[in-house]
Amino acid sequence: MQTLAVVGMAGSGKSVVTTHLQSKGMERIYFGNLVIQEVAARHLPLTPNNERLVREDLRRIHGMAAMAVLSLPVIRAALERVPVVIDGLYSFAEYKLLRQSLGDSLVVLAVTSTRALRYERLAKRPVRPLTAAEAELRDMAEIENIEKGGPIAMADFTVINDGDPSQLLATVDHWLQGL
Repeated sequence: MQTLAVVGMAGSGKSVVTTHLQSKGMERIYFGNLVIQEVAARHLPLTPNNERLVREDLRRIHGMAAMAVLSLPVIRAALERVPVVIDGLYSFAEYKLLRQSLGDSLVVLAVTSTRALRYERLAKRPVRPLTAAEAELRDMAEIENIEKGGPIAMADFTVINDGDPSQLLATVDHWLQGL
């Protein structure tokens, strides 16, 4: 495995997993950073609504594979040095582009959790917290507008994150040992 893409709905634990893998020497490439940078470049406040609008706009401009298209040069450069972990592969088009470009060196790990637990986590997170209503709107927009379910359904492996972060990371570490 050269590239691991961690997929899941907001609040599932993707960033916990990718940050952990980064601490183990993988280079973390966060697709959502492209959106955050573009929100700032447009001099907009960083709100869930502005992130959604920019995310959807980038996909209108660059196609549904926008984040992968814009990140592929960075991924390839990083792969010359270290294995890569991708945080934020969302659309099925991104999945297909990365699978075509990276072949069997791409492994997709889905992190799942119940909707209620995800919404609870999103409300408590220190950066960009979401109310349950905002989280539900985000879920619907990501599923309907950016095909987020596709990469989760096509994942090579799935971990269920229904406990605390240490349990999740122990599960991921155990899974990695088996690869």
